[in-house]
Amino acid sequence: MSASVLFDNPGPKTRARHRIYTVIGALGVLGLLGYSIYRLYDKDQFSYSRWEPFFTPDYIRALLVNGVWQTVQMAVFAVILAVVFGVVFGLGKLSDHAWVRWPSWAVVEFFRAVPVLLLMILIFFTFGISRGTSGAFWSVVIALMLYNGAVLAEVFRAGIQAVPKGQGEAAYALGMRKTQVNTIVLLPQAVKIMLPSIISQCVVALKDTSLGYAIAAPGLTAVGKQIYQGGFQNHVPTIMVLAALYIVLNLILTSLATLVQKKFVGEKKALSMPMVGEAKTGAPA
Repeated sequence: MSASVLFDNPGPKTRARHRIYTVIGALGVLGLLGYSIYRLYDKDQFSYSRWEPFFTPDYIRALLVNGVWQTVQMAVFAVILAVVFGVVFGLGKLSDHAWVRWPSWAVVEFFRAVPVLLLMILIFFTFGISRGTSGAFWSVVIALMLYNGAVLAEVFRAGIQAVPKGQGEAAYALGMRKTQVNTIVLLPQAVKIMLPSIISQCVVALKDTSLGYAIAAPGLTAVGKQIYQGGFQNHVPTIMVLAALYIVLNLILTSLATLVQKKFVGEKKALSMPMVGEAKTGAPA
């Protein structure tokens, strides 16, 4: 075995010390968890009266239909629109025309800098307040589209620039214009590079739907507010249930996105194999 050039491999004493640190850290975490559970029990947070709504069919239906379903709808609309926004302004930042490049840069930098909650409030009180629940719904969607789209614009720009230059040069040699090179040649190859960042941004968009609470938008946080204001005095149990639902939704979203990524990467490899074989077969002896 060759030693690492960055650090020496730990010896027996160091490995033993690391094991001790690991055990102490694990015991500390377990102790903190146990203390938290004890405090919750001491404050009567585990009594059935506080958890009763989450065993009642009407409340469960409200959580799933008015909560989870509305949250998923907002996230799906926001992600789809954000991807479109990101592609348009990401390509705009790569434009050779200054009248396209600089406005695209200004839009992306502005919406990346403005907090999502402020965007939601601004859009709601400007356009959505007169439309009630639907206005709040679309205020959340538009705000998430603008922020996440601005982030994805940078992701798309960086992904396109990460593709080997020879790909673009070959396309230009065939007589393609820059728009055709970006959309037909570079962007499809860049998607594989960008997928992890796109997945992360989808998770961010899903979690940020909870900020719609500030403008009375539908979703899990709105249903949770109705539950703990219904006389049950169960703020902590409601927060725990909502957090668990968000975790489950994010795990499902991440799993689906990972499957898509594996399928896409697998197809790209499968498509590239025959081309390599043909090149070898057709090569002159």
